[in-house]
Amino acid sequence: MTSTCAATKRDGSPCTLPSSSHSDLCWAHDPKNAERRRRGQSRGGKNKPSRELSAIKSLLEDLAERVLAGDLETGRAAVANQLVNTRLRAIETERKIKETEELEERMEALERVLKGRPKAL
Repeated sequence: MTSTCAATKRDGSPCTLPSSSHSDLCWAHDPKNAERRRRGQSRGGKNKPSRELSAIKSLLEDLAERVLAGDLETGRAAVANQLVNTRLRAIETERKIKETEELEERMEALERVLKGRPKAL
């Protein structure tokens, strides 16, 4: 059975990611991965989707390793993969909504500028 990471998130809530097979911590909380996480953060910026995608990629990597090592049955891994795909779709939807809102704001700003200009003949 898959165990959950023993670490606590920055907000004080318990981590919900599965722990790795060699530790009671997930990839994101394991001190062995600190340098890789730091490098990824410096390249990826500070926005939430990038951090989420990094965590999801790490989770998928861990799932694959555990399945291939025989530590996790394929049925549970398949369910976990479906849940990850659902999360990815939610992230993509959030991105599209944010992009649309930003475009609407820009268009409204342009329309306000154009309303203040004299009309061309």
